[in-house]
Amino acid sequence: MKRLLSILRPLSVLLLSAGVPLAATAQSYPSKTVGVIVPYSPAGPTDLVGRIIAQDFTEKFGKPFIVENKTGASGIIGVDAIAKAKPDGHTLGIVPVACVSVYPPLYSNLPYKAADFAPVSMLATVASVLVVNASTPAKSLKELLALAAAKPGALSFASSGVGSQAHLAGELMALTGNVSLLHVPYKGTAPAVNDLLGNQVTMMFGQISSVLPHIKAGKLRAIGVASLKRSALLPEVPTIAEQGIPGFEAVSRYALMAPAGTPDNVVTLLNEKATSLLAKPEIKDKFAGLGIEPGGGTPQQLAATIESETVLWADVIKKNNIKVE
Repeated sequence: MKRLLSILRPLSVLLLSAGVPLAATAQSYPSKTVGVIVPYSPAGPTDLVGRIIAQDFTEKFGKPFIVENKTGASGIIGVDAIAKAKPDGHTLGIVPVACVSVYPPLYSNLPYKAADFAPVSMLATVASVLVVNASTPAKSLKELLALAAAKPGALSFASSGVGSQAHLAGELMALTGNVSLLHVPYKGTAPAVNDLLGNQVTMMFGQISSVLPHIKAGKLRAIGVASLKRSALLPEVPTIAEQGIPGFEAVSRYALMAPAGTPDNVVTLLNEKATSLLAKPEIKDKFAGLGIEPGGGTPQQLAATIESETVLWADVIKKNNIKVE
């Protein structure tokens, strides 16, 4: 016994000196309640995904996983809280990927960086769709780009604000479609959609669930889906990539993240549990009804997605001189 203790004591000292929490390296994880930080208000897609994860993990692990809505500053307050939490696996976050891929080149004083996080699992993808007022003569992307080319800067696109997904998607389309468009930012999605319905602006990229009722009512026309595959909610609408801009993608992604330094075995375990949840037919059906595509994949694949999105959107931001102070 003395010999065993003489072996274990140096090992424990080594783990502690390396910053590895002993509780997180044991089979007892989690050893206490786990906080799941959601950086936006309740009822939105980030919160919905967070609560599904928290409920499932509570059942799987036998310890409470409690959602904490830490809102403010376009998600920055909550995401920063995740970055600065103790890396022992007992603080996790539902992070919109844009907060760690788009925000670093967009904000000049961001309090965190992508390296402050340990990617765990891609949870969900929400596609957007390019819509125009029903009175607009264009019925396809080709026709819409032709209208824009004929009147440079005359066609406008709405967004929920400078630097938003809708804004960047519009700028990406202008760059890849080689046209000039006028950006009209609003304080939120609702007023942007209202002015599009009133024909005050020409087009916008909106999450499918938010504009689908207006499409079905015939007030808006869907031009193209901004994901690489068609949406189950709009199966008859081709993607933008299908219509002449190969590889075009402008979607909102949501990921399970932990603070950097969280033990690898804890990250692997959480990834396995998340993958199991996302494969459930009932979860797929629930997500599908909301226009959400279940995620999946390894932590390494998530890290690669974050890196590729950072490169893409940093280029769009730089070329259009977009900054949010």
